[in-house]
Amino acid sequence: MSLRKQLFLAICLFLLVAFSGSFFVSLESSREQMLGQLRSHAQDAATALGLSLTAQIDDPAMIELMVSSIYDSGYFRSIRVVNIVDEQVLVERSAPAKIDGVPGWFVRLVNLRPEGGDALIMRGWEQVARVEVLSNPQFALAKLWDSTLGSLLWLLVCGLLSAIFGGWLLRRQLRPLDKMVKQAEAISKREFLSLPKLPRTPELRRVVLAMNQMVEKLKALFAEEATRSEKLRAESYQDSLTGLANRRLLDEQLADHLLISEQSSTGHLLMLRVNDLIGLNQRLGGQRTDALISAVGELLKRLTHLPERRTWLAARNRGGEFSLLTPGLDGADAERLASEISATLENLRLTGASDCMPVAHLGIVPYHPGEPASDVLLRLDQALTQARQHPERPWVHLADTATANNHSQHDWRAWIDDALTHGKLQLYFQPVVQCADTSQVLHHKVLARLLDPNGEAIAAGHFLPWIERLGWSARFDLAMLEATLDYLVVNRWPLALSLSGSTLRDPVPLRHIIDLLDSLPELAPLLTLEIDERQLPPPEELQRLSHSLLDTGYGLGLQHFGGSFSQIGNLTQLGLAYLKIDGAYIRRIDVQPDKRLFIDAIFRATNSIDLPLIAEMVETQGELEVIRELGLFGVMGRLIGPPEPM
Repeated sequence: MSLRKQLFLAICLFLLVAFSGSFFVSLESSREQMLGQLRSHAQDAATALGLSLTAQIDDPAMIELMVSSIYDSGYFRSIRVVNIVDEQVLVERSAPAKIDGVPGWFVRLVNLRPEGGDALIMRGWEQVARVEVLSNPQFALAKLWDSTLGSLLWLLVCGLLSAIFGGWLLRRQLRPLDKMVKQAEAISKREFLSLPKLPRTPELRRVVLAMNQMVEKLKALFAEEATRSEKLRAESYQDSLTGLANRRLLDEQLADHLLISEQSSTGHLLMLRVNDLIGLNQRLGGQRTDALISAVGELLKRLTHLPERRTWLAARNRGGEFSLLTPGLDGADAERLASEISATLENLRLTGASDCMPVAHLGIVPYHPGEPASDVLLRLDQALTQARQHPERPWVHLADTATANNHSQHDWRAWIDDALTHGKLQLYFQPVVQCADTSQVLHHKVLARLLDPNGEAIAAGHFLPWIERLGWSARFDLAMLEATLDYLVVNRWPLALSLSGSTLRDPVPLRHIIDLLDSLPELAPLLTLEIDERQLPPPEELQRLSHSLLDTGYGLGLQHFGGSFSQIGNLTQLGLAYLKIDGAYIRRIDVQPDKRLFIDAIFRATNSIDLPLIAEMVETQGELEVIRELGLFGVMGRLIGPPEPM
């Protein structure tokens, strides 16, 4: 029972006790007073009538007339004149005990008895008769009943006013408690909220101060772990001069894209090498040369900051050598990108640099899932060598003619449009299990395959770049969401489904998604929506987006996490169900101790806010053992189970 209801009942009980006590005290006092008045009234009437009848004792008609005149006033139950000698009633006027307008239970409760009086009638010195008078308590009972009703009405009005005022006062005084409840709920949702306005009540003020101190302490611990993790990531995977990824992270990501998996796709790798870096350093000095390298790094950063290029990776290999990994980029777009970079680099030419050669040479090669990374890098060196041999054009693209022909023969737009229009997609499911006990399935990740005109199921890594290029990401996400919800209507088990960043940034499809989720609230405990860390919107927009999705009742998770660890401070405002670590930071963790330190730092930060951590793309038993030792909550990958149709 709520405190407000308890207070209301307490007020009612108090008023009931107060009314009962007041009623019985006043009733007893009034009863005694009324009895005295009735007794006095009866005696006065008897005395007056006795004196009046003394002169008329021998006239029976006059006696009856005088008794009737007194009785008709209505204040008497009975009046009798009795002969003293033989006790014969000479005159009697009486009426039945009838009380109008007063409940019988009240009459019995008050028990106001009629009171009497008597007087003697004399003839000289001789006692002739006796007058007996009984007062009527009807009027006294009616007066007591009216007084009781008035008291009850007044107490009810006071009780109602007390309940209203008490409820308002209680709500006002307990408002800090409601805020503290929201504060505690926010902590359970991994959000840190402080209450800036302190209550005036000293007891509540101390509680609010203690809660704020606890929240600030948790926030400080989380920020400390996040800073430590970001520092480890920067030391391991970031170039100190340009802020780009280093060669190690590039190799990890390239190996990730070369794996044959559902998400793997073709793309291009671009390498940029600044010409005569040693000579520039000698002629211009280290400071100006570093400024040139930083400017090249800023150029590559701008290229990867576009929303549709969030999956690209820019890295500085060493010295004046840079790389750009562009998954999903076709050959024509790769050549346009190389021309754009070359033209921009010429604007960075420093005074004192050689005018007979470009600022930098570029090599571009495609890559395909399944081929060795050494083959890709070997072709890239060949492309750079050819670019240096042809100064008239500072970039060379070693195109893959087989892939180009395959793409020209395959009308991607037509068959993807047909597949999305007619629902030609298949759902594949990959298990996500507990780390400590791999037999306990947490949920299944939903993956998609589209059926081409030949009826062959095409993995997502092959058609997703084309869907993004055609601007059909929202259309594809809606089709996947509808298919997943239809599946859950029949098969009730937990699933996780990814949504693209472009869909979530567009208010029209986002509204459609929210309406679709709101229409099926019974499926909310079974589906978690995942967002790619590489496609996250700005923090303010991300917070509004997460709250909109969470208001539907469905869970929200973050996948492929690790590339932008500086954003971990915003995770406390999102109410995430879990966090999935990118497989690039998991691969070979059993033989690379610094990766273990990095994942351990992430685990410490997320564990401080009770946020489950799941490792992606676990491929070996050694990786699984290390992840178990670190204490991660869940794991997924081909070691656990490949994607399969159900």
